[in-house]
Amino acid sequence: MKRKIDDNGEPAPAAENEAQPTSSEPTFADLGLDPRLVQAIAKEKFEKPTLVQRTAIPLALDGQDVLAKAKTGSGKTLAYILPVLQSILKRKQTDSTALTAALILVPTRELADQVFKVIETFSAFCSKDVQTTKLTDKVSDAVQRSLLSNNPDIVISTPAKAWQSIDSSSMKVDKLSHLIIDEADLVLSYGYDDDLESISKVTPKGVQTIMMSATLTAEVDTLKALFCRSPKLLDLEEPDAEGEGVKQFMVKCAEDEKFLLAYVIFKLQLVKGKCIIFVADVDRCYRLKLFFEQFGIRSTILNSELPVNSRIHVVEEFNRNVYDILIASDENEVIGDEDEEQTKKTTEKKEEAEPKETHDGETESKRPKKKRRTIQRDKEYGVSRGIDFKNVACVINFDLPTSTKSYTHRIGRTARAGQTGMALSFYVPSDLYRKHMPTSVETAEHDEKVMAKVIKQQNKNGKEVKPYVFDMNQVEPFRYRMNDALRAVTKVSIREARTRELRQELLKSEKLKRHFEENPAELHHLRHDGELRAARTQAHLKHIPDYLLPKEGKKALTSQQIGFVPLNKPDKRVKSFKKGKFKPKGFKVGGGGRKGDPLKTFKGRRKARS
Repeated sequence: MKRKIDDNGEPAPAAENEAQPTSSEPTFADLGLDPRLVQAIAKEKFEKPTLVQRTAIPLALDGQDVLAKAKTGSGKTLAYILPVLQSILKRKQTDSTALTAALILVPTRELADQVFKVIETFSAFCSKDVQTTKLTDKVSDAVQRSLLSNNPDIVISTPAKAWQSIDSSSMKVDKLSHLIIDEADLVLSYGYDDDLESISKVTPKGVQTIMMSATLTAEVDTLKALFCRSPKLLDLEEPDAEGEGVKQFMVKCAEDEKFLLAYVIFKLQLVKGKCIIFVADVDRCYRLKLFFEQFGIRSTILNSELPVNSRIHVVEEFNRNVYDILIASDENEVIGDEDEEQTKKTTEKKEEAEPKETHDGETESKRPKKKRRTIQRDKEYGVSRGIDFKNVACVINFDLPTSTKSYTHRIGRTARAGQTGMALSFYVPSDLYRKHMPTSVETAEHDEKVMAKVIKQQNKNGKEVKPYVFDMNQVEPFRYRMNDALRAVTKVSIREARTRELRQELLKSEKLKRHFEENPAELHHLRHDGELRAARTQAHLKHIPDYLLPKEGKKALTSQQIGFVPLNKPDKRVKSFKKGKFKPKGFKVGGGGRKGDPLKTFKGRRKARS
């Protein structure tokens, strides 16, 4: 066998040559993990640890406190789960006492469910030795006490639920050895300050703390002071490989043109693959969904009003490619320090009464205000952070976020784990704000300022936000259809849609909780993208006539080549019909589409003469 030549031109020793790949890029087996964990990793076809995993796992296994900053999709969850599982398995070799060894704190219920499933996956070959419980399900206090009475090894919870269980003596943390805070920069933003301070006072001294975050902020420094002794700080920035990462685009448009461009993009399939559309609030979710329904575009909704079981199921089905378009409200978005004053003003304006819309689309603000029905929203909901959306091709900021931090986290839903993705952001210039009241939203007032900060921040990071230029002369023929659809989507129809959707999802949530636990095979039959039918639908809007399309095809609408699919091939039946070969059922040559003229076949009795 030939031996390789080293840098000095001499044959390299065989042993060193074989050891070189493992020293430069270690495998999971090289990290000293339990064979059962390595077996589970191999089953999931994870070949090599990511940068944050190969850096943080050895430090965590040595018992050090770790504060790691890494971008979304870099594998932070596995970076803290594997050391926790390893520690539990190692302890149980000599001590089988049942005790809660690890507390994992997360900001949202969706993230709690995700972490729970990751632990289930990677403890598949040692499930008898590792008991895990999550406290985010809506159950009675008695059921929750029952879950914690067996002292599960790992508890996953939001800080509020965790402190409630500790304070009521349902959960014992005197033997706690690991405290994990995932999405550390977001936990305090969700208002868990008092809960975290209370938890820090009752956790035993010497507990190992691991904090994971996508950014290092003042909130992270606060948590660091509360829980960590002298953590090892890992500021990890893994560069994108050539051709990878998010390609960012922006579109300057009027308020109603957002709907026009969204209609053109999805009806003509200008963007391929799965897409997440971020909007400002829950009302916008239903306005956009009802607008899409006018054109036969199917979509599903994710917002804080929906039951947690339904939200989790929506994410699972989206990841299984059941839905292509997910409309998500981001009302609990991360607010940066630079936008605190601006956000305060926006919040104050939101609290004021919104102008109501009449049947003809005009607004009226001087009529007596009626008390509006309030719907309770889940404060532990968050979609722009933490949730692992898989294979997302495009993120559309239909409503621009109010901070650069939130923008970064939104576009992080695509191009995960070394894949490519596209982010398209609509922003309204100040001179066009409030020019079309039915489609206006308060957050758009500062779009220009936010967009300028986003461009500056991305340039600083070596990224570019390019203009996505539409040929508005070619798009303009679609405007009258857009106006027809918007007129049908009124305030009343949106309110009815929200009520109907919430009622349906509550029923589905109960089914998910009870029936599908016993019949998991039937879970895929439950869909969330059905038509709400709250708005007046117009059948002719679901089909695009040929005369609206430019002669040059879809490429004439925009010069961009990112995210396009080729023109659909015409149906063979249409070709045959034009040539006279194909005759639909009931078709009669020269007689139109019916078998006979109803006026000619109408028979009536002649009145007898008296």
